[in-house]
Amino acid sequence: MYNGPEHYLDKDATAGRVMAHARLLLKLSRRFEAVAPAGLRHSAHVANYKLGTIIIHADNGAVAAKIRQLSQRLSNELSKGGTECSDIEVKVQPRQIPSQTISSTQKPLSANAFCTLQTTAENLPEGPLRSALDNLLKRAAKREESPDAQ
Repeated sequence: MYNGPEHYLDKDATAGRVMAHARLLLKLSRRFEAVAPAGLRHSAHVANYKLGTIIIHADNGAVAAKIRQLSQRLSNELSKGGTECSDIEVKVQPRQIPSQTISSTQKPLSANAFCTLQTTAENLPEGPLRSALDNLLKRAAKREESPDAQ
């Protein structure tokens, strides 16, 4: 008979408490999505539950302010789901979106800079600095040769 990971996690006392808390958070998250206004459902989520206080992470300050305004109503609605909710704590915690990461753009070396670095590299003794300059010059030369660099 197949026993999934939940079966083994529920058997251990410590892991069982963690699993019970995870199930509670999942239940509260679903309840929050059901009772929160449509505009806030996708901009905030239940982060934790401690001693009757639900911690909600909002994507920005405007959403956090609106949830704080609605906190009493949300608290009452969430309590109807069977979990005691005496308070709601709201924190601004923007979600990390992969497309928002800033990638560095490579700047081409000017002809003057290329010549100066090349002369400097030729006059240096063998070592890590010369090796680094040679690598830089090779990469700069490859970029100038590639047709998509323009």
